[in-house]
Amino acid sequence: MLVAVSSCKKTDSGSPADLPTIEKNVLSNFTDNIARAEYNDLATKSDYLYSDLITLQSIPTDANLTRSRVAWQDLRNVWERSEGFLFGPIKDANYDGILDAWPTDPAQMDSLLNTNVQLSLQTIQGLPYTLRGFHPIEYILFGAHGDRKAAALSQRQMDYMVSLAEDLKNNCHALADAWDPNKGNYGSQLILAGSGSTKYLTRKAAYLAMVDGLRTICSEVADIKMQLPLQSEDATKVESPYSGGSVADFQNNILGLQSVYLGHYNQDGTGLKDLVSNFNATLDTKLQSQMTAAIQSFALITHYYEQAIFDQQTQIHQTQALLGTLKTSLDSDLRPLIINNIKD
Repeated sequence: MLVAVSSCKKTDSGSPADLPTIEKNVLSNFTDNIARAEYNDLATKSDYLYSDLITLQSIPTDANLTRSRVAWQDLRNVWERSEGFLFGPIKDANYDGILDAWPTDPAQMDSLLNTNVQLSLQTIQGLPYTLRGFHPIEYILFGAHGDRKAAALSQRQMDYMVSLAEDLKNNCHALADAWDPNKGNYGSQLILAGSGSTKYLTRKAAYLAMVDGLRTICSEVADIKMQLPLQSEDATKVESPYSGGSVADFQNNILGLQSVYLGHYNQDGTGLKDLVSNFNATLDTKLQSQMTAAIQSFALITHYYEQAIFDQQTQIHQTQALLGTLKTSLDSDLRPLIINNIKD
């Protein structure tokens, strides 16, 4: 049972009297109600995508194509939110690279489709990362922003998509299994941080892994995902250009960051905010305000990102500036607070 921070009595110094319990609750809530919950959703939604693509392969109607696109987007949304905590198995086993390598090259994908290579699961598993994962499926499903018609899909494209989806499904399940208490049980490394964990010898180390995950995705969105195509004015470097979903990807990344900080995914729980507010309520207010401002700013980018890099640069720079401000606060305020106050 989680202990609410607000119920803890504080010492004269202003810090909570039962800080170790709160620290443990943050880690257990993150493990059970954020990481495991999101990865389980990821595995479930990968099953839906695979099933829908099997149906599309058998019955290639526009209605089934639309259904498959929705399934791809639903899975994509969960994946992008989970990038708010890029540490643990997702990094150690390079699931991020396997599932979500970008930018992709349509000519490279078409070249593969034009060969006689059998597009089996085994073939997919041996391909370069840019020919696996989300984006080759996106390319075939959507074409250019949804102009693909079911009747135009070739048997080779269908075979490729189904094998890609099977590979994607297997990796999503492997990622969920890595956190499953009855399988990989990575969560125990966090929950037992400082008291038996071989990965995190102190609770401080576990907290810093969480905070560094927030810093990493904040920087990745502003300085790589948004900046790379903007600086080069090259639409081929956009992350999800075929579905036109790049701005949603960026926003979901920061929603994932916010979820970790608040301790909330599908249900409320003890989060980093509960710890920060006890030591520095002003900082907690600032961080939450900066997260909200950054998330809301994506609504100002109203064009597909591959077009916005040319005609909405002011709006892009505004969002990047807000993300930069948040990143600075995470670096200069939150990380030192963890270092100075987690005492195990």
